[in-house]
Order: sequence, then C-alpha cells, then structure tokens
Amino acid sequence: MKQRLVIGNWKMNGSLADNILWATHFRHGLKSQTLQDVEVAVCPPFPYLQSIRSILPDVVQLGAQDVSSECIGAFTGEVSVNMLKELQCRYVIVGHSERRARMGESDIDVAGKFKLVSLAGLTPVLCVGETEQERRQEQTRSVISHQIQAVIDTSGTHAFRNAVIAYEPVWAIGTGVSAELADIQATHALIRAQLSDNGLDADDVTLLYGGSLKPGNSEEIFSLPNVDGGLIGGASLKAADFLDICWAAQTRPPKPKMRSTKNVHYQDF
Repeated sequence: MKQRLVIGNWKMNGSLADNILWATHFRHGLKSQTLQDVEVAVCPPFPYLQSIRSILPDVVQLGAQDVSSECIGAFTGEVSVNMLKELQCRYVIVGHSERRARMGESDIDVAGKFKLVSLAGLTPVLCVGETEQERRQEQTRSVISHQIQAVIDTSGTHAFRNAVIAYEPVWAIGTGVSAELADIQATHALIRAQLSDNGLDADDVTLLYGGSLKPGNSEEIFSLPNVDGGLIGGASLKAADFLDICWAAQTRPPKPKMRSTKNVHYQDF
C-alpha cells in the first residue's frame, strides 16, 4: 500500500503561545511510537511558520495555507512561493473552498497558483469540492471535473505526478457531518478516472478527503480503497485529536494511546 498523507490546516486560529504548545505536545506524542507508512504535515498561519518549524520534528512536514499568484513585486499583504520555499514548506494548499467563496478565486486563479507551486518544486494540494446547492442539483461531477480540468489546461496532466488532490465537499466543512462513505469512494473514483482519461497513471496520485474528518470517523474513511489520507481542519486544532487521526491513517494499525507529557499543558484554541 502507498504511504498515506495527513495534513492539518489550522486556518486563522491560535496565538503564537497556543501554536507553540500544540507543536510541543505533538512532538512529545510522536515519541510514543513511530508512525508507519504515514507522512504528516501541518499548515499554520503564515506568521507562525518559522517558529513551528523550529519545534516540530523533521519527520513532520510544513505546509502553507495559500500562496500569491505573483512571484515578486508591489503586492501588499501577499506571500510568494519563494518565501515559502525559504521557510522549508513542502506543501502549499491552493483552491480551498473558503478562498474560492470568500476571496472570489476562480478555477483559473487556482490553476495559476498550482502552476507556480509546481514550478518552484513544492507540492500543491489542490482542493476541489461542491457546495450544498450543487450537490442537490447533482452537479458534483461537473463541478469537480471543471476544477481539475482548469489545472490540466494550465499545467498539463503530468503536473499531478507531484501533487495532491483533496476532495472537500463544501457542505461538510466545519459542519460535523461528513460525506457518506460510498459518496467519498465514488467521488475519488471519478477523480482518478478523469486523470486516467488524460493519460496519467491515476493510482500514483495522492487523493485526500477533507470535511468533518475526525478521530471518530477517520479509521472507516481511511479504509476506503480510493482514500490516501486526509486534509484536516477543525480536528487538527487539538494535538491529541490530530495524532489520533495520524495513528488511524497507518496502513498497519493498531494506534497507541498518546502518552502524557510532563510539564506540557495544552489549551484549546
């Protein structure tokens, strides 16, 4: 079985002190047992990337929640891909539904960011997914296909050889209600089929599920043949919960209990 991938997206949460405590707690938790066949990454807010990198063990990769569509220049408030590279980020999330909806990012905008990240030698994590209205109108397939096709048209199918796709049904994010297992499996199969139809060995592409994935449902979701890991939002804000999800992602469980750590106190964000 291929190595699974679990990415924590902290979004705009936590103070510097909170995030340092999280990283310290998670580092100590990892000492209880080495994860097997699982790669772990976390995506803190931009201001905390460097401080979190200094605390987390090297086995945990660093990721960014977004990136500018420009490389350099007078773009106030933007963060370039080269800056992220200097901070040792490996992964960069592009096209998260919150940015598509709140910041008005189009499929073409997202495809441009995907291309910049790929050309910089980092790994883009392309988020795709349908809204509740699109789901009710049975547009899931067409919406996701268009989101992926925009990247193919911009970068070519070969760009997905060093990329991750995260299926996140918009209606499931932050609601506590995950998609049905059959729907997750079917949607991931559609994604692989589209990539295969464009000449790529789609089995080599890492497909994550995101959307109210938590310790209580992670094992059954990770058991699906077409799911290679998860993009975790709310459940990644608690170090113990996130570690439980990482244990569940092992291709050879069981998962151990997270051992307590002396002099480390964690508070929820």
